[in-house]
Amino acid sequence: MLRSVKAEDYMTTNLITFKPDTDVYEAVQCLLKNRISGAPVVNVSGDLVGMFSEGDCLRSTLNATYYEGQGGGVVSDFMSKEIDTVESDDSIIDIAEYFIKKNRRRLPVVDEGRLVGQISRSDILRAMNDFVVNSEYQQ
Repeated sequence: MLRSVKAEDYMTTNLITFKPDTDVYEAVQCLLKNRISGAPVVNVSGDLVGMFSEGDCLRSTLNATYYEGQGGGVVSDFMSKEIDTVESDDSIIDIAEYFIKKNRRRLPVVDEGRLVGQISRSDILRAMNDFVVNSEYQQ
């Protein structure tokens, strides 16, 4: 049954992450180089403490413009600190419902506050496709 499929079965575990003290310009270059729109921010213990996104980069740039070039700073100055997360044993069906309800594209996966992965809408679609394909072959 599809409800028994968990986030841990389809989540991405090889993530690009930032530390709170990562320089903003370094983070921007990393996002551009890897063609990603954001990344989790973790402390030295691996606990999720924020998310740094393209929007946060824009805020940093505007801040530099408003204060006449006194921009820069570190990721923790601009990251989002209120983060929606799921746990690795959450059902992909529940996560799919959450994606629809909150209009999210991806969510960090945590266990006891520690970042263990990320799951996206495409991961959910892959799981649903695998379920359909496997169901067809079993008939």
